Amino acid sequence: MTSTSQSSVVLVETQGAVRIITMNRPDKLNALNTELTQAIYDALLAADNDPSVRAIVLAGNGRGFCAGADLSEFDTLTPANQDLVEKRADLTCRTQAMMQGLSKPVVSAVQGAAVGGGAGLAIGCDMMVAATNLKFGYPELKHSIVPALVMTGLQRSLGRKAAFEMISLGRLIGADEALSLGLCNRVVAPQDVLGKAVEIAEAWSAANSLAMSAAKALYYAVEDLPYAEAMAAGRDLNAKMRSFRGDAK
Repeated sequence: MTSTSQSSVVLVETQGAVRIITMNRPDKLNALNTELTQAIYDALLAADNDPSVRAIVLAGNGRGFCAGADLSEFDTLTPANQDLVEKRADLTCRTQAMMQGLSKPVVSAVQGAAVGGGAGLAIGCDMMVAATNLKFGYPELKHSIVPALVMTGLQRSLGRKAAFEMISLGRLIGADEALSLGLCNRVVAPQDVLGKAVEIAEAWSAANSLAMSAAKALYYAVEDLPYAEAMAAGRDLNAKMRSFRGDAK
């Protein structure tokens, strides 16, 4: 069964157990203003809280995935409006950080531009499908700003030296280089990006939902643990998972 709903800035479609969330500011290359950032956050949270949803796809409408922050909002995000600045920073932080904390796996379907905050959203997902026309990078320093809220995700995905090069030089890379660096999982033609992402999400959906959720949580939990603590966390889940088979499909 397929169902569709939409707001002015986000389209939401459900295909079976897969929720597709599409950023919908195509005339602005889906640049992240406050309204869109909040809508992405709300849509991802709603998908995670919906028991009928087992996997999530994050996409962008039009010829680009996401061009990063909407610089036109910067006229109001000034020290004179510090309260507003702090609220926007908090919203951006929560949205950029939330994918790995969701109980359901998320795959990004990325075509065209994925820069700055858009790059952060793309690699913040558990997997990423990239189109051959990908333009990926962090050009913030060229605009006299800092990629402060996407830096952590990039460094953890890429490693220190390569991540610093990308941030400090602001160079955009294509799909083949992104694949070679491990930033994306698949490279396909632009017209196939969404379909491939949905295919991955459908494969996730076929797994036991409790096991998938537990595997994802453990995967990110052990990332920062010392080896012995990570193994202990795995041991505890290994004992607990014996109950999964009868609890969920």
